[in-house]
Amino acid sequence: MKKRFIILVDFSEYTSNLIRYACDWSKQANADLVLVHETIVIAPSLVDIAIKEKITQQASNAAFQKMKALTDEFIPASIEVSFVISENHIQTTLNNLLAEPFENFIFTGLSGTGLLKQLLIGSMALQIIENVNDIVIAMPKDLYTFSHEKIFVAVTEQHPLNILELNKILNIMDKAETCITFFYLAKPNEKTEGIEKLLTDLANLFADRYQTKTAIYKGRKRIEDIKKVINNKEEELLIVQKGSRLLTDQFFRKFLINELVYEGQTPLIVLP
Repeated sequence: MKKRFIILVDFSEYTSNLIRYACDWSKQANADLVLVHETIVIAPSLVDIAIKEKITQQASNAAFQKMKALTDEFIPASIEVSFVISENHIQTTLNNLLAEPFENFIFTGLSGTGLLKQLLIGSMALQIIENVNDIVIAMPKDLYTFSHEKIFVAVTEQHPLNILELNKILNIMDKAETCITFFYLAKPNEKTEGIEKLLTDLANLFADRYQTKTAIYKGRKRIEDIKKVINNKEEELLIVQKGSRLLTDQFFRKFLINELVYEGQTPLIVLP
């Protein structure tokens, strides 16, 4: 099935790097690019329908010109790219795209402290993660070159990894010099015998294709310990299963998004 990278574009200062990163990855994955934008129409509530339609069309035309300029600057002519511009809610547009016969990967940006505060109560990025059944790749602001020498996969017992989707994302990465670490973030005094076996089984499952490792971070300094490992390097990726504690628990979500993804500049991949 043809692969397609769906890039959510809001024309913020982070949009250019998001497009550059997805474009760089698409060369290796042989994926088409689709830039998606939700047009926000600002018009008085009592305005005539015809006038509102005209305002909407003007906003859509302006968005098209911005997208065209971005693609001309950052996307080579050899890569297939298309635009979807709609005044419909972004979730509606996504649902229509995801119903089409493609292997889809959704790219969205994370943009600093203001958005991070929203992430704790349900931002656009988290709504998309929760409401779609496809892989979502959430990007910090400063990365624009795809690299994946070190992949960290968060594991929990309550929400097992979707192995099919994990393979789906790994299959669009070069296997050369790639190390995958399956890790668990334990509570203080938590017994970890069961999770140790699970981590080992996962490492063995992928050992024929990649260098694999396991790690358990426990005790009161577990947050500091994991930050020493996932340590602000451009070649790192962090993979998390949807529904896991790292995304649902407010404390862990703040740590994951703020300190690892945003401050650490580590792309976050969420498996459905």
